[in-house]
Amino acid sequence: MTELDAPRSSHAQAWDERVAAYEKEVRANPWRKKLREFSRNKLLFTGSVLGILIVGLGLIGPLIIGSDYAGQSLRNTHLPPLSEGYLLGTDQYGRDLLVRLCIGIRVSLFVAAAVTSMALIVGMALGMCGGFLGGAVDRAVRSVTDFIWGFPLILVAVLLAGGLGQGLFPVILAVGIVNVAAITRVVRGEVVVLRAKEFVEAARACGISKFRIMWRHLLPNVMAPALVLASYYVAVAIIAEAGLSFIGLGAQPPLPSLGKMVADGRGFLRINHWESTVPGIGIAGLVLSVSLIGDGLRDVFDPQLRHEAKGVEKG
Repeated sequence: MTELDAPRSSHAQAWDERVAAYEKEVRANPWRKKLREFSRNKLLFTGSVLGILIVGLGLIGPLIIGSDYAGQSLRNTHLPPLSEGYLLGTDQYGRDLLVRLCIGIRVSLFVAAAVTSMALIVGMALGMCGGFLGGAVDRAVRSVTDFIWGFPLILVAVLLAGGLGQGLFPVILAVGIVNVAAITRVVRGEVVVLRAKEFVEAARACGISKFRIMWRHLLPNVMAPALVLASYYVAVAIIAEAGLSFIGLGAQPPLPSLGKMVADGRGFLRINHWESTVPGIGIAGLVLSVSLIGDGLRDVFDPQLRHEAKGVEKG
């Protein structure tokens, strides 16, 4: 070995040590620590309990009380809550509000799950490709997201409803497209910062492919902020679905939707307010539980924010 080769070998050995240390850190299982932090977070615990109750009502309720959400009884119209046989009362057609509330929660959960899955999968893929590959790919991703953000959600929903027809699919597509743009922007920003880190440079020096770097090294680091943001957009999807159903672009009769139930009962607010109040409370409970879970996830996944909060409490 010549004298010129010695520094090169020591440099390569240093890179190998860095790569080995990082690989060991990646392989370490952090879930046990995270689960402990989850159980100690009050916001996350409260939101989870509230969410389990509401989701349980939507998923299990119809199995117990029945699922005939379209059955009408003209003798039992506008019954108040706690009436015989109708725990939450009936609407103007004599339909059981409790059954319709359970099915409406199911519809909201289905739309929120579909929108969030679409936003996470597509948004994270576009964000990582744009932020890591750069160049023409990055410019194309930024152009698409800026173009989408140039249109209000209601306009996108109206355009899709006009082309595809009314129903849940245009709502899912409209809200999903807007949420994809939001998650793409956040993930791209995180990847732009991460691609200059030493562990990415070490992976490149070892000849690891770009796809494996994104999958093995970048994805775990952007997953936390993406999940926190996704929890926020679950609430956005629930509100958007309710709002679009309120104006007639969402779920179509006889399928109940929380927003459509509020719209059906708005003509009887002065005398039979429960027809709009019951689904309104359902929307508020869903959004509140998701918001609490999102705040709890943010505290767990952001150590700096958690330490700042502790410092404020001590002060």
